[in-house]
Amino acid sequence: MPGPTADLFADDALQQPGGREQIGEESYVLRGYALHWIERLLPELRRVLAQSPFRQMVTPGGFTMSAALSSCGELGWTTDSSGYRYSRFDPRSQQPWPTMPDALRELAVLAAQEAGFIDFAPDACLINRYVPGAKMSLHQDKNERRYSAPVVSVSLGLPAIFLFGGHERSHRTQRISLFHGDVVVWGGVDRLRFHGVMPIKEGVHPIMGSQRINLTFRTAG
Repeated sequence: MPGPTADLFADDALQQPGGREQIGEESYVLRGYALHWIERLLPELRRVLAQSPFRQMVTPGGFTMSAALSSCGELGWTTDSSGYRYSRFDPRSQQPWPTMPDALRELAVLAAQEAGFIDFAPDACLINRYVPGAKMSLHQDKNERRYSAPVVSVSLGLPAIFLFGGHERSHRTQRISLFHGDVVVWGGVDRLRFHGVMPIKEGVHPIMGSQRINLTFRTAG
């Protein structure tokens, strides 16, 4: 199965139509925004994952997450029986998380600007790997110390159905198709919207193989 450790580069034939789609008052999908960054992103992603490989974490309720996780930046997200939190150290190695590569940071900052959020300074990049059948339940990103900064989410690999809800779990949820290179940015009044990912369907992406990699940038500290 090809993965982020293979020689994976962009293919012009795979490009999605560009454009900005508004999905909330201060929320946007930037179609194909990351495609031109792929050749810079993937070598850096390989280096990060060599230092802090993917692992499947356990929630405080004792459930093993179907998506595998890693992180880079000053802070990384983790979960275990004691709760959800950010940490400066990878719990597996007890070493600091890998430094966030410049290419990843620049992409996140520019995507945030494109969506109207200037001065975004991400200090955490969560890296999730979804294989077919993996999902992410509806949740809010609430472990950050302040909510004034947006969330920037980059999709690589297999398509996904992104669930984008309201400020209560019971509110109506949009189903938004995301493809390789799409970037979602939400913040401001939308910052605490519930969101998730439906189970990934079987497939093989020509670049990334049988997986979806999601990079989520946040200002956590």
